[in-house]
Amino acid sequence: MKFKLRKLLRTKSKQETIQPNEKEEPLNESLTENLRELKIRTGDSSDIIVRELTLPSESKTKAAVVFVEGIVDSQLIDDFLIHSLINDEDLLIEELNEEVLTTVAAKVLSLGKVQSINGWEKLFQSLFAGETIILIDGLSKGLSTDTKGGEQRSIEEPPTEISLRGPREGFTERLRTNTALVRRRIKNKELRVKSVNLGKVTNTDVEIMYINGIAKDKIVKEVCDRLQRIDIDSVLESGYIEELIEDQSLTTFPTIHHTERPDSVAGNLLEGRIAIFVDGTPFVLIVPAVFIQFFQSVDDYYSRSDIATSIRILRIVIFLISLFAPATYVAATTFHQEMIPTQLLVVLAAQREAVPFPAVIEAIIMEVTFEILREAGVRMPKAVGQTISIVGALVIGQAAVQAGIVSPAMVIIVAITAIASFATPAYSIAISARIIRFGMMIVAAAFGFYGIILSFIFLVVHLCSLRSFGVPYMSPLAPFIPSSAGDSVIRLPWWGEKERPRLTVDKNTIRQGDNQKPKPPSRRTIK
Repeated sequence: MKFKLRKLLRTKSKQETIQPNEKEEPLNESLTENLRELKIRTGDSSDIIVRELTLPSESKTKAAVVFVEGIVDSQLIDDFLIHSLINDEDLLIEELNEEVLTTVAAKVLSLGKVQSINGWEKLFQSLFAGETIILIDGLSKGLSTDTKGGEQRSIEEPPTEISLRGPREGFTERLRTNTALVRRRIKNKELRVKSVNLGKVTNTDVEIMYINGIAKDKIVKEVCDRLQRIDIDSVLESGYIEELIEDQSLTTFPTIHHTERPDSVAGNLLEGRIAIFVDGTPFVLIVPAVFIQFFQSVDDYYSRSDIATSIRILRIVIFLISLFAPATYVAATTFHQEMIPTQLLVVLAAQREAVPFPAVIEAIIMEVTFEILREAGVRMPKAVGQTISIVGALVIGQAAVQAGIVSPAMVIIVAITAIASFATPAYSIAISARIIRFGMMIVAAAFGFYGIILSFIFLVVHLCSLRSFGVPYMSPLAPFIPSSAGDSVIRLPWWGEKERPRLTVDKNTIRQGDNQKPKPPSRRTIK
């Protein structure tokens, strides 16, 4: 009985925590009391600026302008807000009532967004979002006006997704800047943006962007429902949301794509996908995601189709090399020596004669060493990070061979594997291969090529079982959809991609008209 009562009290406490207060605590009519309460609730924080002033009226009505220093445009507040409130002749208060707020919003404030504030919760939400609060003595309501500003990073090319031919713009940490970069590319009234606020402590602004009529309504509703179910105290980066809305967490493969490029987001929106923007991070989430999407680059769509197809096939081969190369070497040297050419086998045997460890231990030592060097190169300052990675790999590799700990062939295999993992376009899929690689080496040491083949079959079955917001992860290959396969492993010319992907598009499936294939004149010269 005690356990049931304890469980009931815990459930009741949780429900009280999740459910919001239906009645918001109202403001006081006294400006002095409101300012005193504001200082108490914020701990008299030094970055919250309160500018008290007197409105132009016979009764000398007091007012206050409240904002957070550093996240607002101070010049905008001085020129278009405080100056207007003090000197505007249209603001002659004869009788103090709620119509004063209407007059201030309509005739005095020359700013874009002006909203009414009638409670403390709404006041703090607007204040810490970069808006300026106007409070007038004698009124239990106030106004909030959009004055967001402060220092921000300029628009630059993202260092993780470098394009050879495409635009040089990348997202920043500012939410509205990021959505504007996409708006510049898709100038259409059907581009929709929905807002949601996540994080009970951080109150992070999150926005969902999609194209109405192209994106499936069911997927849009599912994305909104999953975001609404999030109950967490903080959202500091899009990675917080990624782990909370993915279909399956027990997998190393990413089921949600992220990017820093506006052109990549625009291209995915036009294919029926949905973008999730998070304030404070340049990484935008794209759902639903499929496996082949992580091997595609924006350069594929700016180059000729034959070149793009060749490079895509090369990336897939590179991914397989990074996944199976060490395991294949371990299996061949441990169980299947007859598959190695005789001259090469003699050379390998001579190299391994002085090595005291079996091939699998040798491979694990080298792989772990290289992972340590890679992590050190990433965490160290840029001035010395690359130097440490290169010099460390050369020195340790040469010293390990001379000491007889590893063979020269193993150093070559690990180096090829490392270079292959760097050549994968998406870091999230490359790190998945790095994790699975260790399991593959252990299976190869225990069962040889049979273990590798069984592991590969299990891997394919696992990939086919994954879903991303209800969309099969291996589509359009499994299930095979001929109309959508033109932009998978191969990329057809633009005149051959008439339809959008069927699994992510609702109604508007046709993306171009008929007879788009170029037809040059039969004559050699044009008159």
